[in-house]
Amino acid sequence: MSASPGPSPDPGPLRLAVIVASNREGRFGPVVADWFSARTAERDDFAVDRVDLAEVDLPTALSHRPAPAVRAELDKVGPVLAGADAFAVVTPEYNHSFPASLKSLIDWHFTEWQAKPVGFVSYGGMSGGLRAVEQLRQVYAEMHAVTVRDTVSFHGAHGRFDEGGTPKDPTGPDAAATVMLDQLAWWAHALRDAKSVRPYAG
Repeated sequence: MSASPGPSPDPGPLRLAVIVASNREGRFGPVVADWFSARTAERDDFAVDRVDLAEVDLPTALSHRPAPAVRAELDKVGPVLAGADAFAVVTPEYNHSFPASLKSLIDWHFTEWQAKPVGFVSYGGMSGGLRAVEQLRQVYAEMHAVTVRDTVSFHGAHGRFDEGGTPKDPTGPDAAATVMLDQLAWWAHALRDAKSVRPYAG
């Protein structure tokens, strides 16, 4: 009896798409995203792409036949999402939920999310954006994605960074980022290897 085929040889670093969810005027998201991207750049197991939703204009009215202008916006992000092995969503909390810009991005795509892990870097007031994260877990489950348990969360975010965009006390955030990225890497490798053996049955 011949042996079952195993995963293909390691195709290299995992592609991590960092999604900056806020497109709001005066947003704080890029500060948090820049810090997180710098932490990720210290590792050799990820290659990072960035999707900034302030640079993408997706309508809330979905269509199977999007107009050329909408198709052009989809072309900015679709290939990045499709090519990603994992996602890290940097999100604020708006009115106990997450930004509409992020919901539009999620809803305009489906197979791009399937059988891939998602981690969260949240920020806000006293809740640190965690209520947005808990809602996003339900949404991503519907997209057949796997959300990792541990998050990075900044409570009272504006007061936690200095003028250069560095956390005033980096010990906790750095440790949290390491744990989350380790979990993302494990799931991303596991799912990438599994999909190399058989397609996801989504």
